[in-house]
Amino acid sequence: MKTKLIHITSGKGPAECCLVVALALKEMICEAKEAGLEHEVISRTPGETNKTLQSATLKLEGKDAEAFLTFWAGVLLWISQSPYRKFHKRKNWFIGVNEISSSVLRKLDESELSFQTMSSSGPGGQNVNKTETAVKAIHKASGLCASCDSYRSQLQNKHEAIRRVNGKYDLWQQTKLTEEGHGDTYENNTNRSRGNPKKIYRGEHFRKESR
Repeated sequence: MKTKLIHITSGKGPAECCLVVALALKEMICEAKEAGLEHEVISRTPGETNKTLQSATLKLEGKDAEAFLTFWAGVLLWISQSPYRKFHKRKNWFIGVNEISSSVLRKLDESELSFQTMSSSGPGGQNVNKTETAVKAIHKASGLCASCDSYRSQLQNKHEAIRRVNGKYDLWQQTKLTEEGHGDTYENNTNRSRGNPKKIYRGEHFRKESR
């Protein structure tokens, strides 16, 4: 199953661009549902104006996730009178839609983890195993943790706890990238090209223009 992270950004654009980010995110979620893709909004950075977003990151999973990303990635242009500045002459508002590459995510080293063992408990709080076979893995730097008591073997539970905390760590890194402007996200914010928009929308109802 393909997994893609899509970052939508207004860059340093004004409130109108932040509104386009919010509208684009809503549109992308609708299209992801129609395409049968699993989706999750993993970060939102609010704009200064109500109901706007400086940026957002959408996680997609499914066999068509790559095609979906290809369809959206690039510069999006919204052509509309400003809803915030009645007499403002500008009508072209640009945002960027880009992939966050998994290659920028650092792999978690087991030496960065600490472990706690505990007794496994079954349904109703009954003790299944009086020995401490359940394991909690804790990432010392971030405080992220994950537990497993699914197996009778402490070693198996430890491996599964590590796998689970790794998943949380990846998500934590992704969120940090979008919030702090590191890696691909920083490049997306500062190097957006306005010359050839991938998608064009018009009017206050965000109608897509045929190209």
